[in-house]
Amino acid sequence: MDEGLYSLRVGIATWRRIFLLSLVIVPSIFFSGYMAYLLPQQGSTGLELLIVMVFTVLFIWISMGFWTAVVGFVILIRRMSHPKMPDEHTTCPSESGPLPRTAILMPVCNEDPHRVFAGIGAVYQSLEKSGVLPYFDFFILSDTNDPDTWIEEEWCWYKLCHVLNAGERIFYRRRRINIKRKSGNIADFCRRWGRSYRYMIVLDADSIMTGSTLVHMVEIMERNATLGILQTVPKGIGRDSLFARLQQFSNNIYGPIFAAGLHFWQLGDAHFWGHNAVIRVEPFMKHCGLPRLSGKPPLGGEILSHDFVEAALMRRAGWGVWLAYNLEGSYEEMPPALLDELKRDRRWCQGNLQHLRLFFTKGLCPAHRAMFLNGAMAYLSALFWFSFLVLSTAEALQHALVNPVYFTEVKSLFPAWPVWHPERSVVLLVATITVLFLPRVLAILLILLKGGRSRLFGGAFSLLLSMLIEIIFSALFAPTRMVFHCKFVILTLLGRKVSWGTQSRVDKGTSWREALTVHWTATVLGLVWGMVTFVVSRTYFWWITPVLAGLVLSIPLSVWSSRPEAGRGFRKRGILLIPEELEVPQELIWIKRNREQLYALDQSLGLPKARGFVRAIVEPFINELHIALLGRERKVSTSLAHRLIQLRDKALHEGPDHLIASEKLELLHDPVSLAALHRVAWEIPDSRSAAKWGLTELPLSSG
Repeated sequence: MDEGLYSLRVGIATWRRIFLLSLVIVPSIFFSGYMAYLLPQQGSTGLELLIVMVFTVLFIWISMGFWTAVVGFVILIRRMSHPKMPDEHTTCPSESGPLPRTAILMPVCNEDPHRVFAGIGAVYQSLEKSGVLPYFDFFILSDTNDPDTWIEEEWCWYKLCHVLNAGERIFYRRRRINIKRKSGNIADFCRRWGRSYRYMIVLDADSIMTGSTLVHMVEIMERNATLGILQTVPKGIGRDSLFARLQQFSNNIYGPIFAAGLHFWQLGDAHFWGHNAVIRVEPFMKHCGLPRLSGKPPLGGEILSHDFVEAALMRRAGWGVWLAYNLEGSYEEMPPALLDELKRDRRWCQGNLQHLRLFFTKGLCPAHRAMFLNGAMAYLSALFWFSFLVLSTAEALQHALVNPVYFTEVKSLFPAWPVWHPERSVVLLVATITVLFLPRVLAILLILLKGGRSRLFGGAFSLLLSMLIEIIFSALFAPTRMVFHCKFVILTLLGRKVSWGTQSRVDKGTSWREALTVHWTATVLGLVWGMVTFVVSRTYFWWITPVLAGLVLSIPLSVWSSRPEAGRGFRKRGILLIPEELEVPQELIWIKRNREQLYALDQSLGLPKARGFVRAIVEPFINELHIALLGRERKVSTSLAHRLIQLRDKALHEGPDHLIASEKLELLHDPVSLAALHRVAWEIPDSRSAAKWGLTELPLSSG
């Protein structure tokens, strides 16, 4: 980029951020002073001073989102057409020229193989339809450690390549050792194949992107010589549960104005969310290697939330990171239930708190330091909210139970009259509600002002009703999220690390037992809190009723909102609709069709519904496929060879159900054992032993 143009952009970004800080800090100081004015002692006691301090932090936090949404609304209302990247003209190859080679990566770990490969197939078909397929290769990078899922991944890969005739474009590789999780998987790809590609596009297991969007992203990268990462804003789709539908609606309605606002403040110092983004491979390989934090987990060791750090390192090296807020055709799926979201947040909380240790890393730009702080505050803010409520409760109880002291030890001509102004708190309440909910109103207004846009959400009335329902549920879920985020922060700070499990992507619903086990503490907290405040300070009780209601109702809310039938009921009535449900993208149709085809292929071959490990042993073709993918035979020590023989004997005599997962993985890694097991399994004379392997149901040949 031209030095003068770069300096101009930096100057613009600096003044915009100074403007943002002014918008945030000045009102926060005013309303903090107003909060002190409302308290009986005008903030002069230790308790009241703490209340004012915590309130100030919270008001600054919510004001950041408020002004981001306001600016995003102004941008989108003034610019109905899609604006270009500010430095798009720096390098401009011929638009008719060939595209550079680009790899599409999908790291997976114990995901549903049929959904994974159906999604990859849809992206493949979309690029094929766009006429640019020869410039793209696909890599499914597996860290799966479940033996059954591993075999199903291989079989689904083969089936998809067969259905689409895509054996030369879609590649599958499973790492034997899962080092550094997803970031390590991508790093492994870069070491092996990265130099063969100029760009890589990273997808999650539930991601989907249209071919035209992928091409547009690569073209933008080509026209911007200093662009290192281009991040899209994925829209939530594809779920039926009520909880997921609420998230999908919220994401589709409010996401655009927040994304536009973020783009306005960030410019070339944007977020990277780890998926649905295109990355320039060479600088990523050179500059984005993740450090290992000193100390033990959870705050030390491997960096869990790698994406923010990679964006900061890319920017530190002089490459731009941009948010393509106006680029359509990027999708992802939402967590199907509140419990699934909380499990994900537990991992994210630990990763985001780790970022605080990188805050003073040399060379990082201020915007990315602010992102580290902002990411941590996404969870620390819950601790501030809870502290504010506890301190406010203590103040209310003290005011109701403790006799005021009119004459202090300090000599004074006049008594100290405590003055309580509950009626004047309406002003502060209105201000807080405005900051919290005006962005929602602006988002709806933007849709209504765009001619015909509201019909994609079921019409204006349905849109407004959906917004009201979403606000009610958000308010009810908020206290439960607050309690759990507080718990996550405290556990992390106490040194409790988190396991990195597989994210649930199935609308199976939450059972009453699960909800009771997880939410009973929040329910008890709400009941006790409510009873105490109701007895001691009836006025304060009514003020915190929304918080108490969310806590007390957390169990039935968690269960009911997780039910897919509840979500379908809302959809049937035209509530919480999103555009992709009324005008379904072709890619989503392909996902469903591909999934059906992958299942149907097993049925057409007459294959039984056995688990993956069993299929790798007894089905001839899957056995051969797995051995071929393992590659050449490996040399093993005498002790390991003896152990493998023992495992084979155990499997044959006791059956596959008596092997634990690690034992199955040992056998699946050894081609000699697999070939021997396959041969001997088909020679089992005892029908009862053969039935353990499902051999009585198998056709004579699966190939």
